[in-house]
Amino acid sequence: MRVLVTGAAGFLGSHLVDKFLALGYEVLGIDNHITGNPVNLEHLSAHARFRFVNQDVTRYIEVEGPLDGVLHFASPASPVDYLELPIQTLKVGALGTHKALGLAMAKESRFLLASTSEVYGDPLVHPQPESYWGNVNPVGPRGVYDEAKRFAEALTMAYHRFHKLDTRIVRIFNTYGPRMRPNDGRVVSNFIVQALRGEPLTVYGDGSQTRSFCYVDDLIDGIVRLYEKGTAEPTNIGNPHEFTVRQLAERVLALTGSRSAIVERPLPIDDPQVRQPDISHARATLEWEPTISLDDGLKRTIEYFRGVVARQGAGTR
Repeated sequence: MRVLVTGAAGFLGSHLVDKFLALGYEVLGIDNHITGNPVNLEHLSAHARFRFVNQDVTRYIEVEGPLDGVLHFASPASPVDYLELPIQTLKVGALGTHKALGLAMAKESRFLLASTSEVYGDPLVHPQPESYWGNVNPVGPRGVYDEAKRFAEALTMAYHRFHKLDTRIVRIFNTYGPRMRPNDGRVVSNFIVQALRGEPLTVYGDGSQTRSFCYVDDLIDGIVRLYEKGTAEPTNIGNPHEFTVRQLAERVLALTGSRSAIVERPLPIDDPQVRQPDISHARATLEWEPTISLDDGLKRTIEYFRGVVARQGAGTR
């Protein structure tokens, strides 16, 4: 079996490549390193079943030989990234998805789109089931990411209905773990890096907004199950256990042993007040649910970032 993963050098893309290789697949990875990190794939440089191509997926994708699957994970995915790269975010959601779908159709292969819980916007329904259409501001600063993914979902379903393409859509909720970038603006990596450096932990608003944090190994397991035996309907994959942002900050302080303070900053525009997946569909169709607790996942992630922060510190001396 041979699959192509776009965004292969990213946080999730690189873990997905590892998982497919562990399952015996041959994997072709594509990334242009706008936000992906080449270090994430260094350990595969001599792997017999992995090949990497440096390419922008918004341009025509040419692949020799058969493909059984195309998994489209290319996109800026953190607020820092898509606010700095708004045009690229929209282009990869629209043109990149179109090119990846075209390749899947040409190869008669299965297609999986990495979508996001951001399609629900600042939700008025809680928790969020796949049937909820969302509450998105299309012209706000976050709209470049939200609407790019909503368009990508619509395009994927159009190819499924019109061309009879075998498709999957995963709506990914907040995920964390090794290979996150220390400066990507995500709340888990922000808090851990700030705690390890002895800096104040930055909470936006009063920290009462909620998130549901899924460890990367659980998420990747759910995505592979969806790819192998899911259906065309969008599927939430995430951890349904909900925490406030302030509770997360307190757990990070406790687990790192940091004496950093927690400071409050103004809430960003359109920042969701709640985020919690309804995973009933994944439980019923994939027999999947997360198994790694927040504390266990944070301990593994903190250990990873200790090394990152130590290397950064050594580099500044």
